[in-house]
Amino acid sequence: MQGTVLNIQRFCTSDGPGIRTTVFLKGCPLTCLWCHNPESQRRKPELLYSPTECVSCGRCTSACPRGCHQQKNGQHTFDRSVCVACGACRFPLCKAIELSGKTMSAKEVFDEVVKDAAFYRNSGGGMTLSGGEPLLQADFAIELLGLAREAGIHKAIETCGYAPRKVVASIAELVDLFLFDYKESDPERHRRFTGVDNAQILENLTLLDDMKKSIVLRCPIIPDYNDRDDHFASIAALANRLSHVTEIQIEPYHDFGKTKYAKLERAYALSDVLPADREVARRYVSAIQARTDTPVRIP
Repeated sequence: MQGTVLNIQRFCTSDGPGIRTTVFLKGCPLTCLWCHNPESQRRKPELLYSPTECVSCGRCTSACPRGCHQQKNGQHTFDRSVCVACGACRFPLCKAIELSGKTMSAKEVFDEVVKDAAFYRNSGGGMTLSGGEPLLQADFAIELLGLAREAGIHKAIETCGYAPRKVVASIAELVDLFLFDYKESDPERHRRFTGVDNAQILENLTLLDDMKKSIVLRCPIIPDYNDRDDHFASIAALANRLSHVTEIQIEPYHDFGKTKYAKLERAYALSDVLPADREVARRYVSAIQARTDTPVRIP
């Protein structure tokens, strides 16, 4: 089974227990306004181009089979409309061009994951699938999770939960821990902020709880968008209603991905929003913790 992989990141400590290898899969059904990995949204590989890093060496111009790159009057131009992200223009020392996304088999990915099996055993870690949205590549994810199960490796998945019920149920059988994103409690705001409403997401969250799967709620908090007291109350109420939520993680807004939008020639929707400082983030935690016995923390 082939899948589109964004990145394989080793020695992760925030994507589940212990030391983990996180496999980021490309493609997501949501378009969150605050997404800090815009290169993960589309399923196909993409090229990120930074004009300020270009030294006009001309190598990409001669290498590109479709003429996407041109040198005119000493200036490099890139025509994204005809680019198929074949990667022919990407050279090891080039800082201006990045290729986002690579087609790999589940076996190829797992061969990378299993290299660090000793670290998983010693720390209680394992493999985490993230994205993008791994449920969008369900068959690929299932094969990869199956390989990890056969090897006795702990398996976590970070998901927005927006997928058909049968997909969630089939994957859940192979997963030890769900890192479940809970972005907004109000359905209409959820649609405005992410492109979809939250009905299917809540149904799938209840399904996982009924299946007795361990769940960590991951809640991005965005100033002027969902930093509301009623949303904090809803997060706590959700954790109180479900039986298998072990923790609530608050993820304060940051704008680390802003430069990626420019490299993809896309507008960044929250350019005027300031990141939350630690004191503000602590207030978020306190507002939720006052309403639930489920531990609340900032990863």
